[in-house]
Amino acid sequence: MPVDKDVVVVDDGSRDGTRDVLADLARRMPIRVILHDRNRGKGAAIRTALAEARGDIVIIQDADLEYDPSDYAKLIAPIVRGETNVVYGSRYLGHDNPLPLTHFKVAVLLLNAMANLLYGTRLTDEATCYKVFRASLIRTIPLRCERFEFCPEVTARVAKRGERIVEIPIRYHYRTKAEGKKIGWRDGFEAIWTLLRYRFSD
Repeated sequence: MPVDKDVVVVDDGSRDGTRDVLADLARRMPIRVILHDRNRGKGAAIRTALAEARGDIVIIQDADLEYDPSDYAKLIAPIVRGETNVVYGSRYLGHDNPLPLTHFKVAVLLLNAMANLLYGTRLTDEATCYKVFRASLIRTIPLRCERFEFCPEVTARVAKRGERIVEIPIRYHYRTKAEGKKIGWRDGFEAIWTLLRYRFSD
């Protein structure tokens, strides 16, 4: 089934030549580029993109391509079929993914357990980048996130609304910190606090 795409790219204050690359791509491809004057964080970039998105379904995509865009079709399928309004792409349901036992994995498992305990979900990958929403739902959620706390905040908010989160196995190309992975322990503690905070307040 053909699907029209609206690609919104947010450059979050980069200083490494990315803006020149995006300007060239925007001349040759149907993408919309939005520039932040300074680095504000992933959550802020997502909120900027959501305000500009025009489609009926929204997919979050990090620029590092740890996640494979060829999975888009199966990620949007449950929403297209009317089965749910929220889909998460799970790295842990994709059995071919190399996911060594690192502190990143330990943090993800802890966040899964907390989200499931606090919100009654059955998630295997709460921290996945691939979060897919019916646009009419995500536009009604007043997100406040600035950094990596986007994931626990949006999980908490959709779960508290009674939305069923469907997980789909995805492909994943693992990167190490030496290869540029930026998330750290500070982000893990912030995610834990976010899950706790939104369980008892809004």
